[in-house]
Amino acid sequence: MNTSVAWINDYLDSPVSAEKQADLLTRAGFPTEHAETVSLPDGSTDVRQDIEITSNRGDCLSHVGLAREIAAMSGHKLKEPQPKPKATGPSAASLISVTNREHRACPLYTARVIKGVKVGPSPAWLANRLLARGDIPRNNIVDASNFVQFELGQPTHAFDFAKVKGSKIIIRKAAAGEQFLPLGEGAVELKLHADDLVIADAERPIALAGVKGGGLSAVTVSTTDLIIEAATFAPASVRAASRRHGIASDSSFRFERGVSAGQIHEAADRLVELILQVAGGTLCEGVVVDGAPITNRAQLSLRGDRCRAILGVPVTDDQVTEALDRLGFEPRLMNGVVHVTVPVQRLDITREIDLIEEVGRMYGLEKIPQAESIAIRVTAPQPTELARRAVNQTLVGLGFVETVTHSLINEAAAAAFLPPDLQALRVADERAKAEPVLRPSILPSLLRVLAFNRDNGNHDVRLFESASTFAMLGSQHLEQVNVAIMLPAADAEAGMREMRGVIDRLAQLLLGDAGEVLVEELNRFPWFSSGASLRVQGKMLGTMGVLAPKTLSLFGLNQTVVAAEVGLPQFYGSYPPETESRPLPSFPAIERDVSAVVQDRLRWIEVKSALNLLKLQHIEGVDFVTTYRGKQIGVGRKSLTLRLRFCADDRTLKHEEVDVQMEQVMETLKTRFKAEIRS
Repeated sequence: MNTSVAWINDYLDSPVSAEKQADLLTRAGFPTEHAETVSLPDGSTDVRQDIEITSNRGDCLSHVGLAREIAAMSGHKLKEPQPKPKATGPSAASLISVTNREHRACPLYTARVIKGVKVGPSPAWLANRLLARGDIPRNNIVDASNFVQFELGQPTHAFDFAKVKGSKIIIRKAAAGEQFLPLGEGAVELKLHADDLVIADAERPIALAGVKGGGLSAVTVSTTDLIIEAATFAPASVRAASRRHGIASDSSFRFERGVSAGQIHEAADRLVELILQVAGGTLCEGVVVDGAPITNRAQLSLRGDRCRAILGVPVTDDQVTEALDRLGFEPRLMNGVVHVTVPVQRLDITREIDLIEEVGRMYGLEKIPQAESIAIRVTAPQPTELARRAVNQTLVGLGFVETVTHSLINEAAAAAFLPPDLQALRVADERAKAEPVLRPSILPSLLRVLAFNRDNGNHDVRLFESASTFAMLGSQHLEQVNVAIMLPAADAEAGMREMRGVIDRLAQLLLGDAGEVLVEELNRFPWFSSGASLRVQGKMLGTMGVLAPKTLSLFGLNQTVVAAEVGLPQFYGSYPPETESRPLPSFPAIERDVSAVVQDRLRWIEVKSALNLLKLQHIEGVDFVTTYRGKQIGVGRKSLTLRLRFCADDRTLKHEEVDVQMEQVMETLKTRFKAEIRS
């Protein structure tokens, strides 16, 4: 921020040289980027310094804020303005009304009325302060508003009362496509977005809230009556509107970093007092307000022992108290704990550690010794990291190549992979014009990589990626981390079998014996020509299928591609799975194969579950072997072959013992599934 050395000195009990100001502010954490001497119209000179302000210290985007830091660092006394404007006019509430429909975006809005002002050039002292900072004086009203902004850090605005239709101020969201003409020479009308917060009168927007005033209500030489706005706006709302319309201002810069509602009335009083001083007029009685009540100042505590442990220096409790007192925290020391009341402008102070940082700054960061070496104990990787590595290593071992792609894709690719009940999530950024959508699926990104490899002669590359996917469900923002897997296949059936094997392997890796995947036919996602949903432990795992030719054509591909997108990361936290070790059997097992003709729609999991419920004696496992479909079987039917394995712990089983169990198996297949036993 550009500052004037003389302007900062206005708020100190004695002047501090430019070099000393720069040194003290640097020690406080605000280094000087540039300094130059400025010649002013009355023949005097000043020094303009560009001070770097961190994004969390919006309170220092003002001359009083920087003077407060200098006073705290040096022992000087701070002389803050004490405005006491006198109201002699009629009630402001009888002249205007304020309606705030958006308390979250505009926590507090205040309006005052001044009648009978005379707009003209600013007095030399006011113009010189702005010129020293690098600003161009406009007129006494605008200059007074800018002066207060750079003095106290609170943006304000003055409307021409006569141009505010209906004498109404309404804080509301804009209508989509609504027109707004901002202030400034050569300004052109904007088409507003439905998310824009505006200050409107009875007919139209007169300001883009927190960003820019409107040209249709601007103060001119013919203005006589004013409405003075002082408000605070949600940083996210201001930032979004500023980026959306490509408009940045000193006001938006401050609101984006946070302006406390607790300093609004003080700043408005200061502005009103200045206007009465430089432009005359009559202040109307009262303030017209709409918004949430101003919250009480935050109360925090700081343990002296904790402060010493963090800073690593023997700072005493009295030194801690004195340091915080210099910064205006009103500290109270009781039994080794300092209790403070956070100043209204310090929105960055929310925790004990923040107070410790303040003590460190006042003590002198340069006095805190730096250890030449520190002892570090390397902790074991977290389960989630171990699981991620295990999944990646398994896929690499199966011949897949990991990719890292951008999360933004184009509209066509996003639409092709958007589930019917969700909406695309777009970013409002000029740099993302060609690809403005946060991907609802990782598969379009993998298809681009697949097409690139195909164009460069690598036709059979197998790909996987772990990344976030995004979508909107109504007004709810959805984000999920998935693993996407893609493999080109000679034919669809072989590719699906292989992909199923990959999914089963990964589920078993993460969940052990509990990782049995349930596959169900799925037709609701148009990017698959044939697909399936996957469930494990009763939870939705994801989908797999053969990508449709229409989907592939978007990426210039015409081969068979099988893909899956699964939410494996939801199970990473419980990795590794619990396992049970058993001794190898001491006696040989007996295996029996059964082939049964069943309905084609019958799923293997249903058969296996039914046989497990029999709780057969000495059973060790029920495994799928193969499926056969053909003319001999008939349409709508298939031959399912399964293998049962029996083993006893204390002896070699006899075939007669197994025959009894097998009779139960075949009876269940016949009665439960209307099966025809082939062998």
